[in-house]
Amino acid sequence: MLEIRWHSRAGQGAVTGAKGLADVVATTGKEVQAFALYGSAKRGAAMSAYDRIDDKPILNHEKYMEPDYVLVIDPGLVFITDICVHEKPNTKYIITTHLSKEELIAKKPELQGKTLYILDCIQIALDTIGKPIPNAPMLGAFIKISNLLEIEYFKKAFTKVLGKKLPQSIIDANMQAIQRAYDEVK
Repeated sequence: MLEIRWHSRAGQGAVTGAKGLADVVATTGKEVQAFALYGSAKRGAAMSAYDRIDDKPILNHEKYMEPDYVLVIDPGLVFITDICVHEKPNTKYIITTHLSKEELIAKKPELQGKTLYILDCIQIALDTIGKPIPNAPMLGAFIKISNLLEIEYFKKAFTKVLGKKLPQSIIDANMQAIQRAYDEVK
C-alpha cells in the first residue's frame, strides 16, 4: 500500500489535492482513500491530509500511517510540526521552500540523510494561478518523484476533476502549475 501524508495550513488546498489525487488514481482501477485531520478548522491552522493507494481493498481507516511520501506545502510547518513522525527508512519528502536543500538542512538538521526534494510551490502558484495555493504544484512534483502516473495522463484526468468546479482559465493555470513543478522539482 502506498501512503501519503500532506502537511499544510487550512486554505492551502491540501484536502483538495489529496482528494484530487485519489480521484485521478481511482480512474486507473486502484483502490484509494483521501481524508483530512483538522485542528481548529480555521483558515491558517495547521492540518494534515492523507492518501492511501492500493491494488486491493483498503480496510485500514485510521489516520496512523507510516508514509511513503510526506508532502509539505507550507514551509513554516517544517519547523513547528514533526513532519518525520512515523517515517519509514525510505520515506521521501517533498517540501515547498525558497531555500536550497543545504540551507533547509542547516536550519532543520533532522532532515539530514533523508530523501528530500524541494521546490517553491507557493511561488509557482503565484506565477501561474495568481494565488498562493500550492496544492497543484505539489501534485506535479509528487507525480514526477513517485512515477505513479504519466504526467499527461494525470493532467488530463485532473482536468476532468477540476472541470466539475472551476472555469477553464483556472484549470489551464493549474495545468501550468502542475507541469512547471514537474519540470522544476529537484
